[in-house]
Amino acid sequence: MLYQQQYQKWADDREGFWGAQAARLDWQTPPQKIFESNASGDRWYVDGVMNTCFNCVDRHVVAGHGTRIAFIHDSPITDSKSEMSYAELLDRVELVAAIITDKGVSKGDRVIIYMPMIVETAIAALACARLGAIHSIVFGGFAAAELATRIGDAKPKLILAASCGLEPGRIIDYKPLLDGAIELAAHKPDACLIWQRPQQIAPLIEGRDFDWQDLEAAARAADNRAPCVPVAATDPLYILYTSGTTGIPKGVVRDNGGHLVALSWAMENIYNIGADDVFWSASDFGWVVGHSFILYAPLAVGATSVIYEGKPVGTPDAGAFWRVISEHGVKALFTAPTAFRAIKKEDPKGKLVEAYDMRAFEMLYLAGERVDPDTINWAEATLGVPVIDNWWQTETGWPICANPVGIELLPIKKGSPSRAMPGYELAVLDEGGKPLGANETGAIAIKLPLPPGCLPGLWQNRKGFEAAYLTDYPGYYKTGDAGFIDEDGYLYVMSRTDDIINVAGHRLSTGAMEEVLAAHADIAECAVLGVNDPIKGEVPLGLLVLNDGVNRPDAEIIAEAVQLVRSEIGPVAAFKLAMRVARLPKTRSGKILRGTIRKIANGEDWQMPATIDDPVILDEITEGLKTLGFAQGV
Repeated sequence: MLYQQQYQKWADDREGFWGAQAARLDWQTPPQKIFESNASGDRWYVDGVMNTCFNCVDRHVVAGHGTRIAFIHDSPITDSKSEMSYAELLDRVELVAAIITDKGVSKGDRVIIYMPMIVETAIAALACARLGAIHSIVFGGFAAAELATRIGDAKPKLILAASCGLEPGRIIDYKPLLDGAIELAAHKPDACLIWQRPQQIAPLIEGRDFDWQDLEAAARAADNRAPCVPVAATDPLYILYTSGTTGIPKGVVRDNGGHLVALSWAMENIYNIGADDVFWSASDFGWVVGHSFILYAPLAVGATSVIYEGKPVGTPDAGAFWRVISEHGVKALFTAPTAFRAIKKEDPKGKLVEAYDMRAFEMLYLAGERVDPDTINWAEATLGVPVIDNWWQTETGWPICANPVGIELLPIKKGSPSRAMPGYELAVLDEGGKPLGANETGAIAIKLPLPPGCLPGLWQNRKGFEAAYLTDYPGYYKTGDAGFIDEDGYLYVMSRTDDIINVAGHRLSTGAMEEVLAAHADIAECAVLGVNDPIKGEVPLGLLVLNDGVNRPDAEIIAEAVQLVRSEIGPVAAFKLAMRVARLPKTRSGKILRGTIRKIANGEDWQMPATIDDPVILDEITEGLKTLGFAQGV
């Protein structure tokens, strides 16, 4: 069935469409009531009973597929590689679930997982899902205060942590961060299980901390295993705290049934991945991409998922991704555009790929931030495969807009994540909530109800959920992104809503300017943000990172960049300010911290984002801004 037919089938009978998709799962009690809306929110599969762990692990073993590989772990940092079959995964999940049970965890209890990119992180999450406990994975290495905030909100009975995480050239000692967070938090967990990595053995606090390896060995010796606990489809599976750059993190809740139905549909229809395929999502378990497309979605369809402990560059070079794809027979890679910009910066001509056998590789998927056409062009030329942008959010859990390769490959329009997927009815709204026409820029919204897999709410915060997402545009979910839909139904996400700048009364997209700048041959990546101007209200400022090996004068390149924007967008853009920077400040998930830079430039109060990858970069940016007359008083 072609995309348009599939989408129309959903539009004509939404409950019927998603009711049919429920057959993708094994249910203890198949749902009869597909959808319900009431004062507490919208719910899918309201009377269904199932277990996520059973659907991701047990059923493959029961069906005789236990020898299939579930996970490949590849760590260039430790120079190690390993495989784990579905049968081996089930064996360990049963044991760890029993350990967790022995520590008093049961259905509905919360468990925080504070761990790096190792297989045990996935095992911990699946063990929680097995028991109906609600897990919250926190990015390993988060500062103590940030972890304490999450402990205080989730109120976990148990914390599962590793002794350390590893970065190129350094060890991140998790245990002091964990101890500090527990000391700061008003809520105290009953116990902590520590996976001791050989690179850093952590001291344990008697009575509270327990050696995970010792407990698992004891459970194995006693054959102490935990069965799957049936849960309602509407019961929470996990809480994922948003990586917002300011404010208190929001605890996005994901349910069990709708989540796995949506991910199963997405794996087959969007990513064209099924049993025996190798899928690699180059993200971290701490982000939504890790939850959806390293952990649950690949396992739901019986595929092999790669867990990678490394970087796109520096482990050891800009060919790291090609090595992983070649060695493990990766069919499709899902990563952030920032990873490819980093590779392109170090290897502008894409020569390193020539050393690897890439015959198994069929598709590159990009998401996490807007991708500029120049990056797509480079990736296409380097890899010789389609490069597919897709757009979604932590809140939705799976793509809103994508090119559904498993249905048909739609014509690719560079700069667009393509069209809305079944389940999503998009609108572009003006400031008053009125729908705009084709090619008119405004706020992107989704007509309610949201499909299965999206957040039913925020953890213990219904009022906050309504205020953040539902109040501004009644009848719609507010995405917080801005853009337009063209005459063919293709969406263009240009920026966050607050990155639309107003230059002398003209509403302009900084994303459009970034696209133009990224096309310059010497520019590796860039960011454009609005800064205060006494005459025009706001004017755009460009931060330019140049390709390695460029030795032309900065002033010459900046002049060319200004002229490019003037030529492509017009004088109305008022783009005259730009500066060269060594690097851009980003979150650990690769998103550029435009809002923080803007506040610094305007001399406003700002807070160090909890998710920043390297705080030193902001000092570098601040000094550069001062040379242009900004960041006064900072």
